Amino acid sequence: SNSVQTSEPEPKSNWDKSVSADEVETLTQTLSVCLQDYLGCIIDCGALPLKPEQVSTLFCNIEDIYEFNSEAFDIYTLYCMNYPNSVAVLRECMNNESLVRFFQERQATLSHSLPLETYLLKPVQRILKYHLLLQELSKHFDKSEPGYEVVEDAIVTMTAVAWYINDMKRKQEHAVRLQEIESLLVNWTGPDLGGFGELVLEGSFKVHRVKKERAFFLFDKMLLIAKKRMEQFVYSTHIFCCNLLLVENLKDPLCFRVSDQTIPKQQHVVQTKNQEEKRLWVHYLKRLIVENHPASLPHKVSRNEGRTQEGSDVLVFLCEAPMFSPPSKDTHIRC
Repeated sequence: SNSVQTSEPEPKSNWDKSVSADEVETLTQTLSVCLQDYLGCIIDCGALPLKPEQVSTLFCNIEDIYEFNSEAFDIYTLYCMNYPNSVAVLRECMNNESLVRFFQERQATLSHSLPLETYLLKPVQRILKYHLLLQELSKHFDKSEPGYEVVEDAIVTMTAVAWYINDMKRKQEHAVRLQEIESLLVNWTGPDLGGFGELVLEGSFKVHRVKKERAFFLFDKMLLIAKKRMEQFVYSTHIFCCNLLLVENLKDPLCFRVSDQTIPKQQHVVQTKNQEEKRLWVHYLKRLIVENHPASLPHKVSRNEGRTQEGSDVLVFLCEAPMFSPPSKDTHIRC
């Protein structure tokens, strides 16, 4: 027989493995299961012990996704952000015998091998996988063929969508952690911590001349230091990043020193657990010192260069920091 060369991959290529029958199953069919087989049935069975807000959280905007068109991928964001809440509601429902029975009977009636939770996860899995599938498709696409540029544009678009969803998820997790820290923080009289930007790093460290470890919270605009007391954090001090002074190289290779340039006596020699942890903290401290340099501010600032006894170059940036009254010494809980 005549041999015809094509750009198609070999039958057992990675492309075939990555695009299995499960991968090419249409998302519309999956959404239809959630929308018609479950949501529709729940609405019809008005006697179920489900509150309207539980149904709303459980399925979120899945109807919008079912109706979506190729130019409206941003509607996935709400669904992906809500997914953890959806799972929480579903698991809460599993504590109710009548609801457990309803979902089990519904799954059996539909002859589904997988429960509803699996179908609710599908849209999240799909949207974050599209750019990877498109990249694989691009490898097996003849660049001279019509449509190649469309595939490349789709890769850019779906990569941006995946990045955006992951970024929104990260910000949501940050907001939740921020609320948790604020609820556990004692003796803090400043403004809401959210006003100091995102939480960049947090960790517990031994500090020289202090018996117990201190909790460090590094925000975009401030370093917050607190004492650990049971499940709470007791405010100790803070340093605005625009006034932050960092000394990286000390005699102990695992240590670095931070201080407030406006309060020279306030110095903290921090001992990290390993070189990687020190590298990480020093990296972000340096970055935030530079980012908070008030060069564009109208206030008069000074830049001082010096050399410490340990031999480290030090850059000092002074600026006018936000003002608020910290608690007096007699309100501190001593360790």
